[in-house]
Amino acid sequence: MSRAALLVLADGRFPAGGHAHSGGAEAAVKAGRITSAASLEDFCRGRLHTAGLVAGALAAAAVLGVDPRELDAAADARTPSPALRGAARRLGRQLTRAARASWPSGELEDLAREFPKGAHQPVVLGVVARAAGLAPEDAAYCAAYDSVSGPATATVRLLSLDPFEATGVLARLAPEVDRVAGAAVEAARRVAADGTDAVPAGSGPLLEIGAQWHAGWAVRLFAS
Repeated sequence: MSRAALLVLADGRFPAGGHAHSGGAEAAVKAGRITSAASLEDFCRGRLHTAGLVAGALAAAAVLGVDPRELDAAADARTPSPALRGAARRLGRQLTRAARASWPSGELEDLAREFPKGAHQPVVLGVVARAAGLAPEDAAYCAAYDSVSGPATATVRLLSLDPFEATGVLARLAPEVDRVAGAAVEAARRVAADGTDAVPAGSGPLLEIGAQWHAGWAVRLFAS
């Protein structure tokens, strides 16, 4: 297992496209659901235990060798919003491009051929982690942390929130990120044994509704 590879993959400067996405924060700010560090923390906690758990399980299962095509279909089934499915595939395509340059592997080449428009980002993340020599736990942690760090970073820009406050939110959520990542790995091991019906299906209806609303805006700061 390469800790250096994990640091590269988790680094916000890794060109995977996440900086252009708010994880639903832009729509939540517009709707008045995020107005401060406290409401940002509530938003991130909800996202972590729903989208973050699902993403972590998908990523960890991909590291364990579950067929990416089956995982991608499971991700589609757990993402009702066409806007969110499109965003996940764009992020997956960009991550595939960056990873092919960083950790060339046959599995990544196969993924690029199989999904020319991109597989779901968590599935790609797992295949990338596998190519980089990382463990299921590493992929789950990356996915879980990304589910909260993206909205926190976006909210700094959207509300001119003090970045120290946003970082405090992430620090307070750290123990929960640990627990969600652990639960995601446990679920991924069940997926490897029993199939994709074992992938968690935690949902955030307001995230789905907000994504469709956001997709129709004529002017917006983030792609999703």
